Amino acid sequence: MSPSTDNRPRTLPFVVLVLSAGTFLMGTTEFVIAGLLPEIADDLGVSVADAGLLITAFAAGMIVGAPAMAIATLRLPRRSTLVLALVVFSLGHLVAALSSSFAVVLAARVVTALATGAFWCVGAIVATTAAGPAATSRALGMLLGGLTVANVAGVPLGSWLGQVSDWRGPFWVLAALSAGAAAVIGRFIPDEGRKEVPSVRAEFTALRQGRIWLTLSSMTLLMGGVLATYSYISPLLTVRAGIPAEAVPVVLTGYGLGALLGTTAGGRLGDRRPLATLFTAAATTTLVLLLLTFLSTSPVATVVLVTLMGVTGFAATPVLGALALRFAGSAPTLASGLGGSAPNVGVAVGSWTAGITLTSPLGQAGPPLVGTVAAALTLVPLTALALMRATRSEAPLPQRGAVADRSAGASMQDVD
Repeated sequence: MSPSTDNRPRTLPFVVLVLSAGTFLMGTTEFVIAGLLPEIADDLGVSVADAGLLITAFAAGMIVGAPAMAIATLRLPRRSTLVLALVVFSLGHLVAALSSSFAVVLAARVVTALATGAFWCVGAIVATTAAGPAATSRALGMLLGGLTVANVAGVPLGSWLGQVSDWRGPFWVLAALSAGAAAVIGRFIPDEGRKEVPSVRAEFTALRQGRIWLTLSSMTLLMGGVLATYSYISPLLTVRAGIPAEAVPVVLTGYGLGALLGTTAGGRLGDRRPLATLFTAAATTTLVLLLLTFLSTSPVATVVLVTLMGVTGFAATPVLGALALRFAGSAPTLASGLGGSAPNVGVAVGSWTAGITLTSPLGQAGPPLVGTVAAALTLVPLTALALMRATRSEAPLPQRGAVADRSAGASMQDVD
């Protein structure tokens, strides 16, 4: 898994594609529940509101579980951690599919979230190590692309399967696919030998750097703003913009494709001009959400702006993830775990705040206004990063089993 010595590698290693397929499964299971809540509630004898706790429990599991599992699995070989995470992920879906108890299904969702957190924090390190310093953002963009494709294809397919069979159908399929993914990862990802024993103390010491917290704050604010808007996009489209309900999936597909384009473009640009990419993404996202607040009475403008929201909102994510790993130096695992938690914190707080505004005089314009404020606030930690000359890292991203290429690492240090 040695990185390419070329400053701008043309292709990413195969292991990055394999890990991206894993994140596709994780993203599908996180969001597919939203389309199956009535069926789950009816089958398990709970209200739809109570069934919604299955979404909340997963988000909470990610917020706490990603950093917790990063530490818990720190001394395990990374390949073993990835395989174990997928096996637990598969078993969690099997338990949920076989159970008739809401409490058991809820517990299975929490366990599944913990496995997702472990997979993400370790997978991000494996992918960026394999890609090398010159393609760190691109590798994370590919992993995030798996989550985005889950929204574009996996969630609609899972919802359709749940409608034609029952809600347990998608759980059976995800259990089978994740078991297969565990076998593939066990076959194609080499087992790295560690030259030194990972230190829990070193992981926490790395968090003393203010640059890491500024990066995580930027993740929380930007993704919180975008997803606060997205959480209530359906009433915005149908009530405020007057778009027919049957056309909403088409609009959301445009958003998903925009997000896929954003993560891809952000990953490519971020390796060369990280801060320029971040400032551009935050500023344009703020503008798009502000325009959406006032122009969402027009169906055409709304469709265009929702698609652009996906492009601009997700362009920063791979760059922020790459910087968090870089600033962590030789102890990146916990920083990677917190990078998985930060967006979920933003989602939880942002969607709660947006929900309050939805019942205020602002109505459907409230959520995009909340998103506008959050996206604008992202410029504060980004400005602090720029003033600290944040991308002039003392050392390139640590490479396991390979000597870091300093000339490639310089690409993440180049600032406009």
